[in-house]
Amino acid sequence: MERVGDYMIFEEILSRLPAKVVCRFKCVSKQWCYELSTPKFVFIHARRVGNSIQKKLLSLKENSIVVDDIVAGNLEEDTSKTVTFPYDVEPSFLSIIGSFKGLILLCIKRSYNELILWNPTTRRFKLISDDYFSRYFGRHNDTGGMYFDEHNDLKVLHINCYWDVVTARLGSNFYSWSPGIYSGKKIYFMVSNYWIPPGERNIVVFDVMSETFSILRFPEHMEVNPCQGHFLTISNKLHVIVVQYAGELIADLVKYEHDEWIKVFSFNRARIVHHMETQERTNIIQNNKWLITSIWGDTVEVVLCNDSFNYIQHVDNYNGPKGALFLETIVSPFD
Repeated sequence: MERVGDYMIFEEILSRLPAKVVCRFKCVSKQWCYELSTPKFVFIHARRVGNSIQKKLLSLKENSIVVDDIVAGNLEEDTSKTVTFPYDVEPSFLSIIGSFKGLILLCIKRSYNELILWNPTTRRFKLISDDYFSRYFGRHNDTGGMYFDEHNDLKVLHINCYWDVVTARLGSNFYSWSPGIYSGKKIYFMVSNYWIPPGERNIVVFDVMSETFSILRFPEHMEVNPCQGHFLTISNKLHVIVVQYAGELIADLVKYEHDEWIKVFSFNRARIVHHMETQERTNIIQNNKWLITSIWGDTVEVVLCNDSFNYIQHVDNYNGPKGALFLETIVSPFD
């Protein structure tokens, strides 16, 4: 082992192991615990894990939190397990704001609000200060995301919108903010208004390097009203599922590449799934069918052909108020 060298042991061998195995190796010695906890090792491990076809789907049920295995985009049968949240609170009071590098950002909606940064794999968590909350958390008004800045420090972005602020027009209860999704050093949000014509929609972009906001134009596919969209990343590129009503229900998948929106697929036999439980696990592939949840709660089922299934199985990330795809990493909420 002495001839192998620390570089080979930690950065080339142990960095390729699953997160739970790495956590067990921390018990070997104080040196191993230190080496396996350094920001450099954590970054290398998260990067290698990011190439895995196996992900986890965390779902907030009415009375439990469930984690399923997702392999190549497909929900694996008989893998569901219940995990324990670090606080004594019913899952129905939890809402997911974002997921990033194995971390889940949640809000506890009580008489006072709390933000929790949680790694479901290592069970480590951090309570983020709630002294800036001045209004009750709104499912459609509050959102956020996470990112590493230029110094590789973990940062949490929280957008708290309410009526009597400068941005009240986009932050009122008439607008719905999607959870943020990270792609290419930017965090994207869908900001939509379906209650007042003409159904205004915006894509708000947060640049994590300059920490500034901008507006991104919508693809032509989203000009029909009413229209709903949902962000996801596939092969590390930003995509939008577009659901619109133009005489019939239409569901398309478009991607953003080279500053252009490109249509990838039109899905077959799109239909609204009625009478579905509010806590039903969504955004999953089963039996060549894909359940998609919009930011307004509608659940749409589409039938996948071979080409669309092979494409979608490379999905990296998506999240909504009650579910999020994540990787098993050792990224700490305390970094």
